[in-house]
Amino acid sequence: MNGVELFLLGRALMKIGEEAMPSEGIGDQATSARTVLIVVSDLRAHPETTVGEIATRTGLPQSAVSAAIGRLRTAGAVIAETDPRDRRRTIIREAPEVSERVTRVRDTPIDDALAAALGTDDPQRVRETVAALEELADRLIPQLRK
Repeated sequence: MNGVELFLLGRALMKIGEEAMPSEGIGDQATSARTVLIVVSDLRAHPETTVGEIATRTGLPQSAVSAAIGRLRTAGAVIAETDPRDRRRTIIREAPEVSERVTRVRDTPIDDALAAALGTDDPQRVRETVAALEELADRLIPQLRK
């Protein structure tokens, strides 16, 4: 495997992940699930931050970060509070409690989206692929697999 193949694999996996995430009940959104997940990833790495700081680190437009934070606030995943040291700034942090929406997204299996991407309805092939992905995740992003 080379860098191009790895990059293309990553894009394919992102698309499968997006397909696997439940979207019912959230209505039309101004920003994509991908943008929201990029913002969440940055927020986990920088627990108390601002929209502008997230935009700088991720390269996303500030408007996209603001829209993602809006979605995350609606889902109960983040809280935004005025910075007590500088009342002009709003500090973003993960919510202390996991919301029902976040729990539903995290608990939704990828099997159907993966089967569609693989072009199969063979449950054994899907299970084997899920197991391979889980092993890869354990190795590359162990902090998420706790």
